[in-house]
Amino acid sequence: MTDVFGNAKDETMNFSTELYRDLNEMLSLYEASFLCIEGENILAAAKYFTINYLEKYMRSCNDEYEASIIRHALEFPIHWRISRLDARWFIDIYERKVDMNPILLEIAKLDFNRVQSIHQEDLKYASRWWRSTGFTEKLSFARDRLMECFFWTVGMGFEPELSSFRRMATRIGALITTIDDIYDVYGTLDELELFTEAVERWNVDALDQLPDYMKICFLGLHNSVNEMAFEMLRDKGINVIQYLKKTWVDLCKSYILEARWYHTGYKPTLEEYLDNAWISIGVPLLLVHAYASETSPMLQDMESLEEHIDIIRCSSIIARLVDDLGTSTIELERGDVPKSIQCYMNNMGASEKSAREHIKHLIDETWKKLNTVDVENSFFPRVFIEIAKNLGRMAQCIYQHGDGHGAEHQKINDIVMSLLIQPIFMQPI
Repeated sequence: MTDVFGNAKDETMNFSTELYRDLNEMLSLYEASFLCIEGENILAAAKYFTINYLEKYMRSCNDEYEASIIRHALEFPIHWRISRLDARWFIDIYERKVDMNPILLEIAKLDFNRVQSIHQEDLKYASRWWRSTGFTEKLSFARDRLMECFFWTVGMGFEPELSSFRRMATRIGALITTIDDIYDVYGTLDELELFTEAVERWNVDALDQLPDYMKICFLGLHNSVNEMAFEMLRDKGINVIQYLKKTWVDLCKSYILEARWYHTGYKPTLEEYLDNAWISIGVPLLLVHAYASETSPMLQDMESLEEHIDIIRCSSIIARLVDDLGTSTIELERGDVPKSIQCYMNNMGASEKSAREHIKHLIDETWKKLNTVDVENSFFPRVFIEIAKNLGRMAQCIYQHGDGHGAEHQKINDIVMSLLIQPIFMQPI
């Protein structure tokens, strides 16, 4: 092995195809290449080599099962995929395998349906909460995306023991979606300034200065976040309201900055845009809530989050960039600031195609950074690291075929139905 890799030069290596004739070994090497960390050129070269091999193999193989496995891998590596969604896909594909084990298949189906029933109970809880807010009737201009918000949470943590996380995170996602629409499509700049000040004060006395529709939103936000803080105090004995409140203040400040840019016609540089947009995507807010909810932190742990922000920032950047790739055209049409693609085009005088390639490159590099942080950082409990990484993966799933969150999208609808609503058919015994 040393002889084969010893002649590496930059990103190219003289691999011997004789070593990797077995498809499973080649697939394993391909998947491993996406675990690459910063400065690790050997796996980058392995990625290039294995992609070429697998594409050629797929064109020549007669077995549809093998071809499906390869197509699935080349579309998205496992490291970037949602494990729960992959489980559903592999059950379907394994059932068509000629020499499949029927007992193993039955156990997998039973387990999938059992966990799905837990998810459905979580969804019922979130739906009851959503109806109680009255947002759908009182704030009809905002997107009603509760199912999509819940889908996000299943991607971030599907395990049965993370039920409380999914219920909390669904509420957060729905609140973020509503507030985002207030800033992006409905509120005037003066109203948005008032709303931002109200969130900063975090006091119901601020209601009097807001228009009626903002009163509903602010009080719904205020009550929901205070309730989450109460639940954490009751269950974990830690008062985190100041940390939760700060994340909502930070989010609204990032929104108002984008609103000011839009109303003044200011075009930020890509660096300026990302310095703000990694917060406006809502990921830091969600991950701080997740950390407080799922890791039994001490107060000093909450205060140390700022010192170990890289994992949150990397996940946020991935989510922001894949969101931009999928939605930037739609967002501009409905009235929003230039996204990363347009910022790069403006800065560099580049074509949209070149800009999109550059953004994809940034996503690859950010995944390397996230992998590096994962390897080097022992501050965070494993459950939080996986939620943070899964959030980036979930963003890639949601925006892979366009705007899977903000608009009706048939591909996402089909996925949601298969994952959350429809149990897998079981042959009668």
